[in-house]
Amino acid sequence: MKKITLVLFVMAMIIGYHPDLFAQKKNRKAESAAQPAADMKPEAQKQVQAATVVPVIVNGEAQKIPAFENAGDWIREDLWVETEFDTDGDGKNDRMHVDVTRPKQTDTEGIKLPVVYESSPYFAGTAGNNKEYFWNVRQELNTVPKPHIYPPQIERRGERPVISNSQVKAWLPYGFAVVHSSAPGTGLSQGCPTIGTRIEALAPKAVIDWLNGRAKGYTTPDGSVEVKAYWATGKVGMIGTSYNGTIPFAAATTGVEGLEAIIPVAPNTSYYHYYRSNGLVRSPGGYLGEDADVLYDFVFSNPDNCDYCDSVVRDGEMAAGLDRITGDYNEFWAKRDLMNYMKPYKAATLMAHAFNDWNVVPSHSYRFIEKLKEMGVPLQIYYHQGSHGGEPPFKMMNRWFTRYLFGIENGVENDPKAWIVREGAERLSPTAYTDYPNPDARPVTLYLTGGAPEAGGLVMTKPAKQEKETLIDNYSFTGSSLAQAEYSNHRLLYLTPVLTEPVHISGVVKIKIRAASSKPAVNLSVWMVALPWDDGRIMRMTESIITRGWADLQNYRSLTESEPLVPGKFYEMSFGLEPDDQIIPAGKQIGLMIFSSDKEFTLHPIPGTELTVDLAGTEVTIPVVGGKIN
Repeated sequence: MKKITLVLFVMAMIIGYHPDLFAQKKNRKAESAAQPAADMKPEAQKQVQAATVVPVIVNGEAQKIPAFENAGDWIREDLWVETEFDTDGDGKNDRMHVDVTRPKQTDTEGIKLPVVYESSPYFAGTAGNNKEYFWNVRQELNTVPKPHIYPPQIERRGERPVISNSQVKAWLPYGFAVVHSSAPGTGLSQGCPTIGTRIEALAPKAVIDWLNGRAKGYTTPDGSVEVKAYWATGKVGMIGTSYNGTIPFAAATTGVEGLEAIIPVAPNTSYYHYYRSNGLVRSPGGYLGEDADVLYDFVFSNPDNCDYCDSVVRDGEMAAGLDRITGDYNEFWAKRDLMNYMKPYKAATLMAHAFNDWNVVPSHSYRFIEKLKEMGVPLQIYYHQGSHGGEPPFKMMNRWFTRYLFGIENGVENDPKAWIVREGAERLSPTAYTDYPNPDARPVTLYLTGGAPEAGGLVMTKPAKQEKETLIDNYSFTGSSLAQAEYSNHRLLYLTPVLTEPVHISGVVKIKIRAASSKPAVNLSVWMVALPWDDGRIMRMTESIITRGWADLQNYRSLTESEPLVPGKFYEMSFGLEPDDQIIPAGKQIGLMIFSSDKEFTLHPIPGTELTVDLAGTEVTIPVVGGKIN
C-alpha cells in the first residue's frame, strides 16, 4: 500500500506563535516537514483530524480541513482600503470596499492564512444589456456615428458585509481566507470607473498592500478607525473570469509584493483588441454596438459622484478617445493595453481561455504567452473548445495555489505547460501537451483558385495564373449562412480537397490578402470553416467555425494611422486570425471564406460596396501538427 504523505504546518496550536513560523516551515524540504499518515497510530491520526492544521497536503494538493467547513463559524467583515489615487475629484484618495471571509480559528487560535482574492465591477449589479443604450451599428464607414442614449442609474444591490460569495465555498475549507472587493466606482467603492486604465491595476494593488500591512484599511468609507489584516500571511492569489479575470492580470502588471499567483479566465488584456480589430471597429460577440463608454455605464453602480465621473470620464476622455470613425490604435487605447505595462510582472500565471470565445477572443491570452515565457514567469495554459468562461479543473487550480501560496514544492513547474480539451471531451478532462502552440506544428501555405460565386480551391501549389474575384457587401447575411450557401455573390469561398485523414491545427492562421474596394472604406472579414456544416448538432458552430478574423484595409500600413482607400486600387495586408487548436476530421473540407460586413461583429454600412480580391496576391498559412491537407 502506497504511503500518502501529509505535509502539516501547525501554525497556531503553540503558545507564543511566531509570525515567521510559516516562512520557516515553507523553506524546509518537503520530506523533513512531512508525516506519513499510514505510519501514524490511530490515536495520533484522530488528534490530527481534530486539530486545526494549515495546510493539509496530500499528493501536492491542499485538502479540506474539517474545522474550516462550518459556515456558521466563519468570520465575515468588511472595510475600506485607501488607495493612492483620487478619481472622483474630491481631494481625497479613493477607498475600495473590501469584504473578508475567514475561519474563526484566525482569531481563536491566531492562525494566519494566505488569501484567494477576487475583484469585480459587477458585484453590486449592472445596467443590463438593453441594446437601446448601445451604439447604432447602422453606420457608414468613416463617418461620425449618431449619439446614443445612456441608461438610468444602477440601483445598487447587496447587503453588508458580504460583497460576494463567489470564491468562499471553493477555497476557504482548503485553508485559504477569501477576500472580495468592488472595483472603483462600483458598489460601495469610491471613485469613477475608468475601464481598463491603471486605476484598475492600482485598486487591487492597494488591497494586496493592505493584506501585507503596507496600506491602511478603515471601518467606514470616510472614518479613521483602522482595520488590520493580522490574520493574513501576505501571500495572495487572484482569480476571476472575464472582467474579473482582467483585474488579476492588471494587478500583476504592478509587480506588487505578495501577489504570488493568478488564475485569469478569459481575461480582457487590451480594450483595443476587445472593441477593435486590426483597425476595424468591431463589437465583442453577443454585444453588437457596445464600446468602452457603454461598458462604463454598464458597471457604474456607485452614484455618489456620478455627475463628476460622467463629465470627466465618459463625456470627456472617452468621448475624445474612442474614435468610432477610423478604429485606429491611439493613446486612449494604449493606456488600456496591459502589454504596455509588463516589466514588473512576476506572478505565476495559470491562464484559461476557450478557443470559441467570441466575446473576449482567445488572442487576449495568446498574445501574452510568448511574453511571459520570455520573462521567465511560471506559466501554465488551459484551453477548451467551448465559449466564454470556463475555469480549469479544480485540481489544476489547487496545485497552482498550493505551490505558490503555501509554498509547497509539489512539482507543478514540471507539469505539462499546456492542457487542451479535445473535441467531444468533457470540459474538465483536458489532454496534456508539451506547450501551446504545439511545438510540432509546421506552417502550411495554401493558395487560392477561382470559383466564385460558388467555391474555388485552396491548394498546396501556387497556380501559374490566377484571377481576381469580386464580392458585394451585404450585412443582411450572417457569416454562418454565407459559409453554408452553395452560391452567393456576398462572399468568396475557397475549399481544400476532402480530407482523407484528420488534420490537427495548432496556433495562429495567418492571411496575406491583396484586395481593392469600390469605396474609400470597406469592412474585411475572414473566416476559416470546416464543411459540410454540422447541422442539427448542439456544437455545430464550434465544430464548423475553425477561426475568424477582421481588419480594416485602410490600416494596411499601420494600426495607428489609417488612410482612405483609392477606389479600385489594390492594397496588400497581412494579419492573424484568432488562435486555435482543433482537429478537423477526415471527410471534411477546410474552407477560407472572405467577405465584408460581419452581421454579428462589424458596423453595418449600406450594402453594395464591392470588394475585389487578387488571388495571385492572396494566401493563407495554417500551423499543422499532423495530417495531410492535399
